[in-house]
Amino acid sequence: MPLALVTGGTGFIGAALLQALHAAGWRVRATARTVPERSALPVDWREVGDIGPDTAWDGLLDGVDCVVHLAARVHVLNETSKDPSAAFRRTNVMGTARLARACAEAGVRRFVYLSSVGVHGARSFARPLSESSPLAPHDDYSRSKLEAEQVLAEIGRSTPLEVVMLRPPLVYGPGAPGNFARLVRLVRSGWPLPLAGIDNRRSLIYLGNLVDAILLCMHHPTVAGQAFLLDDGRPVSTPELVRALAQAMGRPVRLFKVPVSVLEFAGALSGKRAVIKRLTSSLWVDSSLIRARLNWIPPHSMEAGLTMTVAAMRRDVMLDSNQ
Repeated sequence: MPLALVTGGTGFIGAALLQALHAAGWRVRATARTVPERSALPVDWREVGDIGPDTAWDGLLDGVDCVVHLAARVHVLNETSKDPSAAFRRTNVMGTARLARACAEAGVRRFVYLSSVGVHGARSFARPLSESSPLAPHDDYSRSKLEAEQVLAEIGRSTPLEVVMLRPPLVYGPGAPGNFARLVRLVRSGWPLPLAGIDNRRSLIYLGNLVDAILLCMHHPTVAGQAFLLDDGRPVSTPELVRALAQAMGRPVRLFKVPVSVLEFAGALSGKRAVIKRLTSSLWVDSSLIRARLNWIPPHSMEAGLTMTVAAMRRDVMLDSNQ
């Protein structure tokens, strides 16, 4: 059986990927800052701490066929670093470069890198973003992701290591952190929401669809050197998403109209400008390249993904209440 190394194995995406790899017949080695005391899966856990330019990968790559690099420094709500840009570069650029070069030296065949749609910017306009769209990272996180992609591309050109990069939009699913979790809580609260006047397009990807694409890129014969955008298959407006979530929860939806300019002004006053911008602006992608080149079809529709996400959240709430 082939052996995969997954970094960030305890994370939102990593935990789901480990289950899928086990089901697909891979042997799995996984790294984390702190490894779990118990594991329901036969995973060879390795503790590496914070990934950076000095991380020692000696012995961790022996016999590995494919590395899936998920671990990263992501958006930080309460930033404590005196130099956030340097902190992002240390983990996401220098740490990634260190790992990729170690992979090349160890004879690893393939390296799948989880990047971000943010390398193309924070917004799209009349047309969806595609792989040929300008590269326009807009913050320290997305700039570090793009720089990591560029370093990986050079390593892929100069060594036998086969590099493939995935640029997902917002990932949702059971246990989703961040903005999606906050939106779910808002919809579940039943409070009327002033979102009916928003006319935008946002691309999302369900966790199960992202994991399926990662698995495909781990073994497909013609992905070396490629970067792919991917999504569930169609964009959705913020009001449509809220209605779909409410339907999946079996809750009434209460939306009323407030001008977008007023929402954005309120966001600026409250220090939530970026959050409101994500709700009101468009960021949608054209994922036809990965569909055509790899014959990839997302196994789950957005409606199914939302239903499964809500069902898992309900189970978690029930478990918590019974403990």
